Amino acid sequence: MTKNFRSEKDSMGTIQVPAKALWGAQTQRSIINFSIGGELMPIELIYSITIIKKAAAIANFNLGLIDKFKQELIIEACTEILGGTHDSQFPLKIWQTGSGTQTNMNINEVISNIAALKTNSELGSHHPLHPNDDVNKSQSTNDTFPAAIQISVVTEVLKKLVPSIRELTKVLDRKSDEWDNLIKIGRTHFQDAVPISLGQEVSAWSKQLKDAEDSLDMSINELFFLPLGGTAVGTGINCPEEFSEESIKSISEHTNLSFYKAKNNFSLMASHDRLAHVMSQLKILAGVLFKISNDIKILSSGPRSGIYELIIPQNEPGSSIMPGKVNPTQCEALSMVCTQIMGYEYAVSMANSSGTLQMNEYKPLIGFNILVSIKLLTNAISNFRLKLVEGIKPNHKIIKLNLENSLMLVTALVPKIGYEKAAEIANLAFNESINLKEATMKLGYLSENDFDEVISTDKMI
Repeated sequence: MTKNFRSEKDSMGTIQVPAKALWGAQTQRSIINFSIGGELMPIELIYSITIIKKAAAIANFNLGLIDKFKQELIIEACTEILGGTHDSQFPLKIWQTGSGTQTNMNINEVISNIAALKTNSELGSHHPLHPNDDVNKSQSTNDTFPAAIQISVVTEVLKKLVPSIRELTKVLDRKSDEWDNLIKIGRTHFQDAVPISLGQEVSAWSKQLKDAEDSLDMSINELFFLPLGGTAVGTGINCPEEFSEESIKSISEHTNLSFYKAKNNFSLMASHDRLAHVMSQLKILAGVLFKISNDIKILSSGPRSGIYELIIPQNEPGSSIMPGKVNPTQCEALSMVCTQIMGYEYAVSMANSSGTLQMNEYKPLIGFNILVSIKLLTNAISNFRLKLVEGIKPNHKIIKLNLENSLMLVTALVPKIGYEKAAEIANLAFNESINLKEATMKLGYLSENDFDEVISTDKMI
């Protein structure tokens, strides 16, 4: 027992911690008390808290609150954590205290014990760095945890999600240009409508994605204002007045992003409306992607009994019983991701509205749902582009056949002969299984030359 565990002490008493673990007593209590599910705190959030710890050490040194030796130890430990060396030392679940205190202490304890190893001190001795008195100096979980969520969300959106969206829109724009003159039948209500070019149809997908990206960009602008320095309830107790600017300056330098001091700490700590707004924009992006995936599923349906105007890549067998079947599996995977994100957004909305008084107690859920949504969207968009969109081809034969067979081309005759006569032509063509030209000649409403001049699909788009 003594070989495998060590005794650690905190304000609650003594507890056994795995001998080689870099975490301490408070982390161990969380492992025991919150053994719920398998969802761990996202590593991106761990890293963002670590960035704050590093920035806090610099600020605390500059303000004369810790000495150079402790500052350098904290910076060295944080650098190791940010390099991925100690990922296994952050075992805590999302389903813990609503403030994220145990995760904050997990990081404080790991930094403390890394410093112990560097100075040949005993693990858990809190020497030469104390988790609370040194690593957590001038901070509270209540200001560091929401600030870390904001930092990680901004970083993941700008450095991963937005680039994946732009790569997809780039491919869609290229195909839109290539197919600009490929005229096909448009459809509304799942029924034939007037002509549209395939390029125009694809351009709608691209613009919808660009609009969603623009809205997402605007929403994350609100996350650059951090509540650091608010400590427990926003008043900044136990924190020097200059700490906020000093620490945020270091965070901006580390991330190469411009963060600022919050205009009102009380607001950002008591409610996470700004994060909920970002989550709502992720849901809108998911809705756009869901729509695009459904459109591609419909247009590629077939190959013999559907629309089949788009030919999708044949990535894998589609059925265990029907040989030769190919399914729009990338569309289905993307649709499932989008559906999950819509559920995550509802949970974030409920969590944000359920905070009480000076603190929202749903921080881990909010951070987890947003960060997982960003990761899912980033991966799904890239996969969708590489495995499906890049390889989509138009089925020229079917597109031409569907266009020529459509009765809705009769719409172009309305300015010439009026709605009623045009409807009569369409009904006759449908009932007698003849084309529009034959029906027009039979009714005697236009000459053949006049008909040919009006029914020009190039003019219709």
